[in-house]
Amino acid sequence: MPREHPMTAIDDRPEPTVRATMSGDHQSWAERFALALFIAVPFIAFVAAIPVAWGGWLGWSDIVITFVMYALTLHGVTVGYHRLFTHKSFKPNRAVKITFAILGSMAVEGPVIRWVADHRKHHKYSDKDGDPHSPWRYGNSLRGLTKGFVWAHVGWLFDPEQTPIEKYAPDLAKDRDLVRISRTFWVWVLTSIFLPPVLGALLTWSWQGALTAFFWGTVVRIGLIHHVTWSINSICHTLGERPFASRDFSGNVWWLAIPSGGESWHNLHHADPTSARHGVKRFQLDTSARVIWVLEKLGWVRDVRWPTPERIRAKSVSPAA
Repeated sequence: MPREHPMTAIDDRPEPTVRATMSGDHQSWAERFALALFIAVPFIAFVAAIPVAWGGWLGWSDIVITFVMYALTLHGVTVGYHRLFTHKSFKPNRAVKITFAILGSMAVEGPVIRWVADHRKHHKYSDKDGDPHSPWRYGNSLRGLTKGFVWAHVGWLFDPEQTPIEKYAPDLAKDRDLVRISRTFWVWVLTSIFLPPVLGALLTWSWQGALTAFFWGTVVRIGLIHHVTWSINSICHTLGERPFASRDFSGNVWWLAIPSGGESWHNLHHADPTSARHGVKRFQLDTSARVIWVLEKLGWVRDVRWPTPERIRAKSVSPAA
């Protein structure tokens, strides 16, 4: 196994025994049941999407609503939850901070502070004991990797043990805006669920328009964004090219780049976690980095940690690359 990937911003003291700030350090039965519903229902809808579309239940309004909702909530996770709140890749103004915390919440992947705590722990123990979602958890045999892949993709979400926020996200737990948004997570989930059918009804002025917008813009969209996000945990820690020196098995998976907003250029990310751009080589599309670039040009974010050519060379397995 690779050596531990250090994360100097995280305290190395033993796990605290006090209960976590947001919702405790154990998942309740009700939380796991709700989680199962939010995983199973979108997945079933995603499987049914092709025959539903073939049957004529897909209109232009559905396509527009689904695309816009997917783009907004995806970048809420990639730009907000991940590059901003977890890794501090840039400094936003208050409006940008609140907007991305809300958009990330609308992806229905958990409250922002809880998500950040899990991801920081992942980086501290990446692909070793302590990593919440490593596909190498059960070894490198075919059976072990198969079991580990399922664990990394979705199984870890049902682990009753929760990452302690006091250790992994104490900075966010002190931010009143983020605490308020985390505590009202259910509001943003309901907004994410009901906004598409409301838009569908307004655009088509029909109940059918509302129903199809709910199917595509809510259920299918949530299922797709969930599985794309989880694929970064499972696929990108099992497959892919590794041109940069990371202390784990993170790889670049090119065919996930567009749906993941650039997150699948995962090897560079683990080699240089605070970098605001993950796709650093030619033709490596990274829409999340482009969003940050636009915000910087508008003067809404500052101190962006863009990778320099010298730093990229230093992180490369082959310095001349």
